[in-house]
Amino acid sequence: MFETKIENLVKEKNYIVRHGQTDYNLRGVVQGSGIDAPLNSNGLRQGKAFFDAYKEIPFEKVYYTGLQRTKQSVQGFLNLNIPSESIIEFNEISWGKYEGLPMTHDENEYYLQMLKRWSLGDLDYAIAGGESPNMVVFRLKIGLEKILNQPEKLILICMHGRAMRMLLSILMNYELKFMDEFKHQNLGLYELNMDDSGVFRILKYNSGAHLKGLELI
Repeated sequence: MFETKIENLVKEKNYIVRHGQTDYNLRGVVQGSGIDAPLNSNGLRQGKAFFDAYKEIPFEKVYYTGLQRTKQSVQGFLNLNIPSESIIEFNEISWGKYEGLPMTHDENEYYLQMLKRWSLGDLDYAIAGGESPNMVVFRLKIGLEKILNQPEKLILICMHGRAMRMLLSILMNYELKFMDEFKHQNLGLYELNMDDSGVFRILKYNSGAHLKGLELI
């Protein structure tokens, strides 16, 4: 279990999920912020499974990004007329010229080298035409400030894998170079809770319990 002190954090509990599967995910094609792909049939079923498992949670507000795959993933909660808002600053990282391309052997090697540079602390390094981690964190903090300035304390956020890793690093006060410690999967859930002492804990880490028994096609 991770824990840290979060100064000025007013949210008591956060549920943060990655969006459901798209055809780009299924085919191993890079998406990023420049590809606004919808959920495929698997992703829609993942979203329904998550809704069925958590529909009794009295969320006060639901947040999603400016890309349709996140809104579609939490549509069940929106159908309950829970207040909601798009936070475009939570969009996925831009993968630049690699967006929309299959991950070939050479491109995968380039990607792995980039991750290595990030893990060594070179956080201003960006993929060709894309964003660096520091660029993404800058806008994530703007989006986070929008949420923290609102009164709701029990919230659901649906976002994207790489951006989610960075947001969790911010919330847990991790050095950004360790962001890959936060694993993700389609519709994987992180549940974060702040106790009376002001310590923020991860109660569920990339949980896919709600997806057990779900057959993907």
